[in-house]
Amino acid sequence: MEQTSEVIYGLKPVSFRYKPEIEPTRPVGFGLIAEDVEKLSADLVTRGGDGKVNSVRHDAVNAMLLNEFLKEHKTVQEQGATIAQQRKDFEAAIARQQKEIEALTATVKEQVSQIQKVSAQLEANKPAPQVVLNSQ
Repeated sequence: MEQTSEVIYGLKPVSFRYKPEIEPTRPVGFGLIAEDVEKLSADLVTRGGDGKVNSVRHDAVNAMLLNEFLKEHKTVQEQGATIAQQRKDFEAAIARQQKEIEALTATVKEQVSQIQKVSAQLEANKPAPQVVLNSQ
């Protein structure tokens, strides 16, 4: 039934009302038109003694619906597991990047400190300006 049940995607549900002379008090009904179902799958209809389409085999339609539901449910579970794994991987990557940012920040701070020390040393070692007198 794995692929066979996919025929249900082609079914077109309808709403209907029986003719008043047949069912005067019956409310709006919902269902499938047997002749339309037959076009998709002859296995989903029953035939009368005259060989004409009689009705839809709702038991078979229900089984196909269940099969498609179970396939979709499995897909959703697999997607959930994939999303959970991706979330873990994403959070681990963020944690690694945060550690790298912290390490780079510490390196930059250390370099700034070293630059300031070198600048201070250069300033201290700078010879004092000399004044030259011009005596003529």
